[in-house]
Amino acid sequence: MALNYLFIFFFLVAFVIGLAKLLFLGDTEVFTAMVNSTFDNAKTGFEISLGLTGVLTLWMGIMKVGEKGGVVNLFSRAIGPFFNKLFPDLGKSHPAYGSIILNIAANMLNLDNAATPVGLQAMREMQETNSKKDTASDPMIMFLVLNTSGLTIIPVTIMVYRAQLGAVNPADVFLPILIATYFSTLVGLVAVSLYQKINLLNKVVLAYLGSLTLLIGALIWYFSTLEQEQITHISALVSNVILFSIIAGFILSGVVKKINVYEAFIEGAIDGFKTAVKIIPYLVAILVAIGVFRASGAMEWLLSGLSWVVAQLGLNTDFIPAMPTAFMKPLSGSGARGMMVDAMTTYGADSFVGRLACIFQGATDTTFYIIAVYFGSVGIKKTRYTVVCGLLADLAGILAAIFLGYLFFH
Repeated sequence: MALNYLFIFFFLVAFVIGLAKLLFLGDTEVFTAMVNSTFDNAKTGFEISLGLTGVLTLWMGIMKVGEKGGVVNLFSRAIGPFFNKLFPDLGKSHPAYGSIILNIAANMLNLDNAATPVGLQAMREMQETNSKKDTASDPMIMFLVLNTSGLTIIPVTIMVYRAQLGAVNPADVFLPILIATYFSTLVGLVAVSLYQKINLLNKVVLAYLGSLTLLIGALIWYFSTLEQEQITHISALVSNVILFSIIAGFILSGVVKKINVYEAFIEGAIDGFKTAVKIIPYLVAILVAIGVFRASGAMEWLLSGLSWVVAQLGLNTDFIPAMPTAFMKPLSGSGARGMMVDAMTTYGADSFVGRLACIFQGATDTTFYIIAVYFGSVGIKKTRYTVVCGLLADLAGILAAIFLGYLFFH
């Protein structure tokens, strides 16, 4: 629904501004520019989607091998003790635990097709023991906010888009995204814990959060001591080593599990191909709408106004052109993806703005969409403080993304 209103908004605002420019400023070229932008962006959207096919097919094949090789279950066992402490109202043997942990693990590995079904199953299982059927329970809220914070270890889709748009090293945003999404998740978790009075000083919780926070802090400290050129080089090297190690690990897990690795790869690759084809109309639609909005001058006015406000605060404004992706992400995944692609197309995939837009895209998830789908699946109408905590997590992810963008790429 948000994307529907957004699509209409872009076209109507562009039309009104174009008409105003024509009547009051005598700009006879504005409508020509807007019409030309529809053709140009429709072509761009199709070409990008077509180019996605090969890379997305490859990655989805690798992911399916890891899934069948038991990587999701391995993650589940690793984070199980931690999650038991975050959902005290469920007790120690609630049937929802399995689905909750599988969902989070699948999300961390970017296995959306696996994450959503088990996530909805987790909601149904939690609803069975929910005393107020129209009101979100504490465990549901914790589960939803962890989902909306978007913790992802492997941002496959973003790297695929960067590769298609000509990035020299598509994986160079891997570490910044990983760190930014961690901050988003940490803030969301802490916010919900404060509402629910969950003891974060428990030794199990401290062991998990403390270890991760120390690791992230050490990474930020290390990179802050390097020159910009060194940061870019080392980040790219580490990212590529980690990613290829994950690929090798997924294949090895398949060998250990004695599955047919090739057939598992083909099964996932087929899903990847279908996904790439399905993306075409959505990407074309949103890119055309954004293109018209930009051609009318509305985007320039919006960013100029925001830039003026930031400049009055005495801050650097180089990050402003990437902000549409950040603003869009809580509302619409497709809209944010379109904004990210538009930023890379306009400024370059390896520009500061292009890279920062990618970090924004990976830092959080589509808060309102996830809340609507997951709560809607079990008839929850009163979401309590879910939206507040989800948006706090989004804000933390956005601020972290800006800081990390400057640290790594500016």
